[in-house]
Amino acid sequence: MTWPDAVRRLVQARAFDRFEYCLLALSDAGFPHEIDHVISRKHGGTSDPENLALACYLCNRYKGSDIASLHPATGELVRLYNPRKDRWEGHFRIIGPVVEPLTGIGATTAQLLRLNVTDRVVERQILQSLNRYPKV
Repeated sequence: MTWPDAVRRLVQARAFDRFEYCLLALSDAGFPHEIDHVISRKHGGTSDPENLALACYLCNRYKGSDIASLHPATGELVRLYNPRKDRWEGHFRIIGPVVEPLTGIGATTAQLLRLNVTDRVVERQILQSLNRYPKV
């Protein structure tokens, strides 16, 4: 979807130039940023800025139109982290280069978005060594 420049600027500024799921800085991304419908249109979400989030290419691809997934330990259906309603720090924390889930929502989101697969952890480790990604 092509977004008006004003919407793109608003979403980017609101996210402080960091992707809202993985916290990667926009300037460190290898691919252009994407605007994600937090609640996809097929689930009744709108294209109103209050339903949009700044996402990296990988997070947006893994999330797709999902709004929930199965908890990795319990198999229970759990909604995904919503950057418009949830605080990142309430569901995740950074331990070294790993995004550690703190809640069921965090665990489910981290698994679906593959936040801690080897390549992503190595990328964060490199960025942390350059002081370009948050540390503990």
